[in-house]
Amino acid sequence: MKKHSLSPKGLSLSQAQSISNLCNQRCRDIQFKLEGINNTSKTLKVGTETYIQEQAQPLPTDTVALLQEKSRLHATQAFLMENMKLKNQLINDKQRENFDYSKIVPQPEREQLYKVVKDGLVGEEWGWEQLSKEEINEYLEAEAYAAHIGQFIHKGGTLDSLRQELPSIKTLEWMEVEVGKKTPLKVEIHHTQEQLSALHEELATLHRGYEMRVNYFKAKVKNAVTAENAKISMENEVAQADANELNKKITAEFHLKLDTWHADEKKAAHKFETERQKEIALLSSLKIEIAPRFQPVIDMFLEKLI
Repeated sequence: MKKHSLSPKGLSLSQAQSISNLCNQRCRDIQFKLEGINNTSKTLKVGTETYIQEQAQPLPTDTVALLQEKSRLHATQAFLMENMKLKNQLINDKQRENFDYSKIVPQPEREQLYKVVKDGLVGEEWGWEQLSKEEINEYLEAEAYAAHIGQFIHKGGTLDSLRQELPSIKTLEWMEVEVGKKTPLKVEIHHTQEQLSALHEELATLHRGYEMRVNYFKAKVKNAVTAENAKISMENEVAQADANELNKKITAEFHLKLDTWHADEKKAAHKFETERQKEIALLSSLKIEIAPRFQPVIDMFLEKLI
């Protein structure tokens, strides 16, 4: 905080503001007298008429006095404005003060609660580990058969595309071997719709069998995971229930201490706020004690305010 000239006696802030405004107005008047000064005047004579092209504005005879007065006025105004600002800052700083009772009396801390380290649930990987080596090998084989046969016969696959294309194939096509001359292109169809349908039925039957086996192993894994997780969850719940009972007792004791602390905090906060409002009232009543160097200017304007 900068040093200030605030004290119980002196100018009120309203007086200081009024005098500051008067200083500013007087400075503007002086500045007006010091503007537009030039070294020459210019006139033009045409016939019997004389015209002024540039009006003479020589330096005022009291230029030194005017500049000194303007400087005194600005210095006095700066002194008043600075102290008005500092007073407001003192009040604002006091208003922004926060009361933290915990820095005086630490807030009670709760004892460490019991935490249960729960066993984690198992995932699908665990389930697959429960299968025998023979079961894993059979699953891998069935999955491969189901995937590749399904890819071949399902929509977008090779067999499906052949079946879709077959009815629209023309037995004769034309190809332009020379400009403007077409030559017949013989098209031989080496599949029949019946052949493709029969192959589809045969492969679909195989696919269903392998897919059923794949789904069997997946269901077995899923059921094993579900059963194991149910067992783990039950064990975790029992451990958590025991910890909850212990924690309930710890929490009750903590809240009793905390309620007492909050009651003391409320009393201390009330005392703090009462004292702060008194200090704000004292700061609000402070005035500006005029330094001797600024007193002449203050006296000059103070008479106008009475």
